[in-house]
Amino acid sequence: MKLITAIIRPERVQQVKEALFQAGISGLTLSRVSGHGGEQELVEHYRGTRVMVEFRDKVEVRMAVSEPFVDAAIQAICSAARTGEVGDGKIFVQPLERVVRIRTGEENNAALTPVTETKLVPV
Repeated sequence: MKLITAIIRPERVQQVKEALFQAGISGLTLSRVSGHGGEQELVEHYRGTRVMVEFRDKVEVRMAVSEPFVDAAIQAICSAARTGEVGDGKIFVQPLERVVRIRTGEENNAALTPVTETKLVPV
């Protein structure tokens, strides 16, 4: 099991999400973050004042996947997030020691599999 964290451009979120869903990965978390990588500093004018923008808006995508989905997730993210320009982002892959689904108590790979809910009919 691995925890995959990707930092990507905000404008590429929809493409990355669609690519991950097509790869069979549906459980993910998105967070808005700011960061500084290899991009040049940007100078903007705000209300007549010159402002240097050091940190750029990014989106952090996190997902826990079982071993067979690690390479598929990385390929999906790379193909969907790549523009070829500086600032496309990074992917970090870390081992997961343990995963527990709170609702059922399932652990590890069983906790990572998609849930297909069945609707209960009231009696």
